[in-house]
Amino acid sequence: MPPSPPPEPEAEKHVIPDYPKYKPERVSILPPIVDNFPLAAAAHSVTELPPIPPWNKPPSPHVPENTPLFIGFTRNWRLLQQAVVSYITAGWPPEDIYVIENTGTMKSNELGLLSIQNPFFLNHSRLHMFGVNVVTTPTLLSFSQLQNFYIWMAIQNNFTTYFYGHMDVIVLPYEDQYISPPFNGESPNTYNDFKSIYERAVDALRLAISPEPDLNSSNSSKPWAARFFSYDRLALVNREAYESIGGWDTAIPYYFSDCDMHDRLKMYGFEYNGPDVEIGDFCDVSWSLDDLLVLYRKKDSVEASFIVDGPIQETDKAKGKEEPKMPTNKRETNRIWVSDELGSASYKQLFKVADTMARLKNGGDPRGRNTWQARQTGGQGEPYYRDPEGFEKAIQMITQTGRDIYAEKWGHRACDLLPFGRKAGDEWRVEHDWE
Repeated sequence: MPPSPPPEPEAEKHVIPDYPKYKPERVSILPPIVDNFPLAAAAHSVTELPPIPPWNKPPSPHVPENTPLFIGFTRNWRLLQQAVVSYITAGWPPEDIYVIENTGTMKSNELGLLSIQNPFFLNHSRLHMFGVNVVTTPTLLSFSQLQNFYIWMAIQNNFTTYFYGHMDVIVLPYEDQYISPPFNGESPNTYNDFKSIYERAVDALRLAISPEPDLNSSNSSKPWAARFFSYDRLALVNREAYESIGGWDTAIPYYFSDCDMHDRLKMYGFEYNGPDVEIGDFCDVSWSLDDLLVLYRKKDSVEASFIVDGPIQETDKAKGKEEPKMPTNKRETNRIWVSDELGSASYKQLFKVADTMARLKNGGDPRGRNTWQARQTGGQGEPYYRDPEGFEKAIQMITQTGRDIYAEKWGHRACDLLPFGRKAGDEWRVEHDWE
């Protein structure tokens, strides 16, 4: 009889230490940020800022239609300020712009309790000086929750339609398409034959709400839901359409929430435009112009430029290399501003720089498209402080969960539900098509 096998050794027990093992201490390798509009930082009122380009002046009196523009903000003040200033200088009436502060820091920004190095810093005083509205959400909302908050704001204000836009854009009118009429020696050009981004957006709104056929419609036999101008970097929404299908699905908090919403609109009988409605250039960027004064298009002013954030190199310091010089905050109380001309060399430089910024974001930065969201790393000890790296990691994890929920909801992983036979009522009823 063979001998019995020796007893197996007991599995090694995992002993949980009675003290935490910490991760390596994180040190930011990026330089501190500075305000990207020094003239506004020094100004005491909007009268100390230059007037917007004369060819982009909003209609006066205001157009009969309501044209609210909602821009959500959570992180990166420099990009938000850049988007707001570019919309104002592109002709959007400041009083129609609503910055939705979605930081979850309650009234901290309104009371001036956060510093500019804090990712959630927002300068309420500056925005009010520009003439725009600031609305603070009661708590931190996800993207889809924020979209439903826009619908709620529209209901509360009796807006049947509204625009919403991204905060990581520079918007530029089609100056290069304008041909200046010959000067007749009588009066300066009033630019009556030039249309700003705002005026073109109003044209799209009027076509959408008109009983006449809309040239931008993808199917004129169906009611319209939205108009996209550079996908949803700027979008026009028919509130009734969005309400009728129950709004955005908040179980899909970030990526794929738009796929779900837009395909559901089609499933339930609505249409939105196919190709983008072209009203201007929307440069999708991760960085800021060095000085936003360039957007006001004045002669003898700053030239468009930007700096790509890079690690602070000790070797560079040792070699005595100077850091790039940023504009200083200096008031200009008595300066006479002279407007540039449409499509001038400075405009071409501005467009070239903005286009370069967009190209770097969309394929040129190995770190990905959304590094701007985690650019600031300060704020320790301030109200509602969150570890910036931990916050970003949590958003990524929640985003992945949203993707998984979308896949379970439709039995499909990609953003093309209709070509794969999904229809209204299929939610949560279809087996996986990838197994």
